[in-house]
Amino acid sequence: MTYIALEEAFILPELAARQSPTPMRIRATDRYAAHCGRRLADFEELRLPDMDAHGIDIQVLSLSVPGVQADTDATAAVADARFANDHLAETVARHPARFRGFAALPLQDPEAAVSELERCVRQLGFRGALVNDHTHGRYLDDPAYDQLWSALEELRVPLYLHPGSLPYDDWHVMRGRPEMYGASWSWQAETGGHAMRLIYAGVFDRHPTATLILGHLGEFLPFQRSRLDSRYRTLRVETPLERMPSQYFGSNILITTSGVPAPEAVQAAVLTIGADAVMFAIDYPYEETAEAVAAIEKADLAPGVKEKIAHLNARRVLRI
Repeated sequence: MTYIALEEAFILPELAARQSPTPMRIRATDRYAAHCGRRLADFEELRLPDMDAHGIDIQVLSLSVPGVQADTDATAAVADARFANDHLAETVARHPARFRGFAALPLQDPEAAVSELERCVRQLGFRGALVNDHTHGRYLDDPAYDQLWSALEELRVPLYLHPGSLPYDDWHVMRGRPEMYGASWSWQAETGGHAMRLIYAGVFDRHPTATLILGHLGEFLPFQRSRLDSRYRTLRVETPLERMPSQYFGSNILITTSGVPAPEAVQAAVLTIGADAVMFAIDYPYEETAEAVAAIEKADLAPGVKEKIAHLNARRVLRI
């Protein structure tokens, strides 16, 4: 079985040199930081052999956190996004059978973000875009991004909503517990909250063919679908949704297996959201490829379902 992996990170040291230093709040061990650092900046020496060893046909590459969302100046963000996307396009061109790209978008300037998305898809052949949560506290349900959602529909490409933007405020529940920050807990809650803003703001009612991808088996949300509906029925809302909240999952919102290498969790996701809505991802190099593949191989799912997760769904959604 071959695999297409959708959430695979890279960094560009040249880009980091252009940006202001950002604080690292995750207290990773020195060994883990060195492990990831070497692999993030690499494309050929370590990444391709790792893919070959585990049957990964294609990695869809995206700029690692916090990406251009860290830029405080809109002009710098526009330039940095173009710089990163051009470098990614060069990498994909060197290995067109093995890599695809998700665009980085300068959401500090919504109009420029639309232009960059169009350039990346139409000229560079990218398969969508990936953004790292909010941009300095502004979320994608802001009316300023309505043109971006329209462009995603017109171009027929997905937007991958990834965690990792710099915190905009101080979340009291995490005070004194730095272990909770990042992928261990807070990023899932923050990004899942962002996705719920999009649903409740009616983004997918206004843009019914838009596709949002959530990693990490949907950032907690698919397993709360029944509760979302039961609680929504009890609410007074200013503008009612056209569908129940759960119904946007599996249609407008798809998920990947990134960072959750657990066969039982993959099985539960399929039961919850449907086999056509789950796609494979590793979260390379932050997670191990062997474990991500094993989660699919060991899942108690029919061979045809595993094929959908491993690569067929990605081929359909990304038109590969």
